[in-house]
Amino acid sequence: MTSVQFGSRPDLTRSGVGVVKVSTWGVGTPERQRRTVEAVRAAWEAREWPHPGLLSYSVLVGDDGKTLLNYSQWADEAAHRDFARTGRDERVAEIDAAVPGIERIGLRAFELYRSGVKEDDVREPGCVVTVDVEFDGADPARQQDWVDRVFEALESDPALAPGGISAHFHASTDGTRVLNYAEWETAQAHIDALAQPGGGVGSLTPQWHRVQNYAGLKGSTVRRWTPALSIGADLR
Repeated sequence: MTSVQFGSRPDLTRSGVGVVKVSTWGVGTPERQRRTVEAVRAAWEAREWPHPGLLSYSVLVGDDGKTLLNYSQWADEAAHRDFARTGRDERVAEIDAAVPGIERIGLRAFELYRSGVKEDDVREPGCVVTVDVEFDGADPARQQDWVDRVFEALESDPALAPGGISAHFHASTDGTRVLNYAEWETAQAHIDALAQPGGGVGSLTPQWHRVQNYAGLKGSTVRRWTPALSIGADLR
């Protein structure tokens, strides 16, 4: 079998990533979360690496006790189509046999647009926060403009929460959404940040007001996750 490394996180800024696939699994209980993660591990360890265009596959456990997040990096869309045709079904069958009744909730395609991370920051994230932002129609220029305004707000914030490690903004390929995959030291650090005045992790500044009241912004969903496993032939 292919030698596969298991770790806690993918390299979110690695080169060669053409598309990122993100989906949520509903599994119902904390015990089924644990069993599903172990089933994924077993199904992948028992087989050859399925496609050279698959760069990494990560699973995160939702703090709601009910869900898992799947995050995979691909060289391009064609590589994902090849995997879906030739390598997906047997893995899914084995996982479903181990944990029947998994609800697979959507699969969206994204491209990483912009990341905020300090090169000398060696903190390991204990929590990942996803912010799924939806707009009222498809507009790639609007996706990028909104993210750029978030960075303006971050860079000008006089009292930014100290527990954040990195933020990785992904634009959906259909032009309608932005997904921020943000790494935090702990879940409590994020909870504490949300408890501050400002309606989010930022301060009450004009820059954050423009972000939160951006034209065409329909809404956002914030969820917290704990990294469970990352699989890749060359993960760091």
